[in-house]
Amino acid sequence: MEEKYMVNDILNSTKNSLKMYEDVIVETENTGLRQTVQQIRNTGETCQYDLFRLANMKGYYVPAAQATQNEINQVKTQMQQG
Repeated sequence: MEEKYMVNDILNSTKNSLKMYEDVIVETENTGLRQTVQQIRNTGETCQYDLFRLANMKGYYVPAAQATQNEINQVKTQMQQG
């Protein structure tokens, strides 16, 4: 399997895991367990970002275009209204 596909597969798997951790965190009452899962999520986020940078650097993954300042301001206004 090509490196490109492996990196993208790991990125997708990590993204799904991070979503699962978030679900567990918001539904966990036990403080110790909640903190442990938060630490695991934080480590996963760091790993995911490192993989993203590698994929982006090698041209395996091209992120969406950055929003313009006008688009950012529009979203801010919408969020503040409602």
